[in-house]
Parts: sequence; C-alpha cells; structure tokens
Amino acid sequence: MPALLSRFFVLICALVVMGAGWVGAIPAAHAQDNAVDYTLTDLSFRDFSGKQLSGTSFAAAEMREANFEKADLSQTILTKASFLRANLAGANLSRTFADRVIFDGADLSNANFTEALLTSSSFNDAILTGADFSGAIVDRFQVAQMCKYANGVNETTGVATRDSLGCR
Repeated sequence: MPALLSRFFVLICALVVMGAGWVGAIPAAHAQDNAVDYTLTDLSFRDFSGKQLSGTSFAAAEMREANFEKADLSQTILTKASFLRANLAGANLSRTFADRVIFDGADLSNANFTEALLTSSSFNDAILTGADFSGAIVDRFQVAQMCKYANGVNETTGVATRDSLGCR
C-alpha cells in the first residue's frame, strides 16, 4: 500500500510540474479596460484618456479629478459615482446609466450624453460647452440650472448644447 501511495504522489507531482509548464507556455491574456469592474473603487487622479471603457461599471466609484478625455464610456453604469472636477472633455457617455452621479466642476465640453439616464445627478459649475444631451433624461431642475450657462455646439454630433437640453 505505501508503494501505491508513493506512485500516486509522484504522479500528482509530475502532473503539477507539467501543468506549470503548460501554463507558462500559454501567453498571458491582454487585459482590456472595458472588461474590468471598477465598482466601489477610488480612481481619483487616474488617467483613462482615450480608453475604451464601454459597458464597464463605475458604480459608486470615486473619480475626483480623473482624466477621461475622449474616453468611450458609452453604456456604462455610473450610479452614485463622483466625477468631481474630472476631465470628461470629448468623452462618449451615450446610453449610460448615471443615476445620482456628481459631475460638479467637471469639464464636460463636447461630451456626448445622448440617450443617457442622468436622474438625480448634479452638474454644478460643470463646463458644458458643446455637450450633447439629446434624448437624455435629466431632472427638470438640473436642466433649468444648466440652461443658465449652457453654450456651444458639439464637435462630433453638430448639436447645440442648449437645443439638446431643450433650453428656451
């Protein structure tokens, strides 16, 4: 019986060593930015400029002063996230679920918010020049506040910010 256990142990060790060799022979998968779940993370001051992040979750993430310039954030989940003073210039946020998100002081110039759900989100002191909110759901109070200083035309969609918000 001890000889049988000894052979079994040698066989297991051999399989482990061979398996390690096989694993080492397989190239490591290249991580994609949009395959990462950033829920409940602190991403303050990080640089995501130009990144493909479509379909990612940033729910309840802290992104204070992070750089998302020209990033693709379309169809992302941003619920309860904070983009306080973040750079979202030229970012694609179309069809995002952005309920209770803080965009206060953020640079949203030429950002695309088409068909986004932006309920209970705040845009205090945000730069809105050229931002497109066509088809987005935004609280009436926020729209009234943003219409006080909204201006410009989105460079990509060609839609005026004031028109996309329905300003009078």
